[in-house]
Amino acid sequence: MSSSIVKTISGLIGLLLLAAFVLGLAESISSGFAGFWGGLPFWVISLAVLTLVAYDFWDSCLRKE
Repeated sequence: MSSSIVKTISGLIGLLLLAAFVLGLAESISSGFAGFWGGLPFWVISLAVLTLVAYDFWDSCLRKE
């Protein structure tokens, strides 16, 4: 396999695992004791961080130089 294909596949797997963990954690906080309004700041931070992670994946693996 080519190095770029391995880099893309491993980056995508990492992105998906991180997104599943962070979104699951945010959902758990919001549905638990904190409630929706208590978990809202964590949702905002989580979505901002996942946006940055997705941009970094695109920048390092998918963008043509």
